[in-house]
Amino acid sequence: MLETSARLLRLLALLQGRRFWTGKALAEELEVTGRTLRRDVDRLRSLGYPVESSGGVAGGYQLGVGAVLPPLLLDDEEAIAISLALRTGATGSIEGIEETSLRALSKLERLLPKRLQERMRMMRTAVVPLPLLGERASAEVLTALADASRERRVVTFAYKNVSGEATDREVEPHGLVHTGVRWYLVAWDRVREDWRTFRVDRVTDAPEPRGAFTPRIVPGGDLGDYVSRSVTSAPYPVRVKVILRAPLERVASKVSPTAARLVADGPDRCRLEAGGPSLDLLALYIAAIGEELEVVEPPELRAAFERLAGRLLRAATA
Repeated sequence: MLETSARLLRLLALLQGRRFWTGKALAEELEVTGRTLRRDVDRLRSLGYPVESSGGVAGGYQLGVGAVLPPLLLDDEEAIAISLALRTGATGSIEGIEETSLRALSKLERLLPKRLQERMRMMRTAVVPLPLLGERASAEVLTALADASRERRVVTFAYKNVSGEATDREVEPHGLVHTGVRWYLVAWDRVREDWRTFRVDRVTDAPEPRGAFTPRIVPGGDLGDYVSRSVTSAPYPVRVKVILRAPLERVASKVSPTAARLVADGPDRCRLEAGGPSLDLLALYIAAIGEELEVVEPPELRAAFERLAGRLLRAATA
């Protein structure tokens, strides 16, 4: 049987690892009696941990929300994952969290056991982050938009469009999507009375919350899919659809979600939808994916492939 101090740490780890424990299951996990479990729970409470309990046949224990964040007990893989996430946050696409991420990372890595420190050292040697170019999303703006989306609050903010023009927006935020490079807000624009996708890095001031709104159905029913369609084809004058004779998973490993939209079309085929400034550029991009394909629309895309094939053939035989 564990000593009292070790048992308390084990009890805290169990409570953090699962939303709810029955008293019986928790006592069995700790190999103690119900009476000892109740004493240990009282000890945690005396140390400031908000352990909530409920009676009855289905009663048990759960860790509640307290006034301060209690120490987290992490296993090896959780510690590595958090360390990597904090390191990414220090050099990632959200402006304003670099210092906070580094401060938290410093605290965490000082406490890592030597075996985990060695794993992190090897990862730092092998992985070199490429600095992100261009504007980054503000952590304060991102947090405010996330809160407004969750609480269903209308927000107003100043927004810089693609041409650099500043505009004032009043929107109903429905959610945020991260493409791996940028953050996007999906919202109903109250002035334009239509759905819009906003790049969060182009929001130039802190969003101001207004009244509540009733949620709407996002076109297509999926935030990620809507953003994919919005940034891959909708902004461009030329749009194409092709069928690639390859599984969706294989094609997805070659195509960025910000470059094209992919939809499964059976186990060995998928549909690609994309937009661009010209058919010739789109033909070059699609050909570079390296899969057999069929043109769906527009029919003029076939002529663009013929022109591309002719240029490549002439280059190969010159």
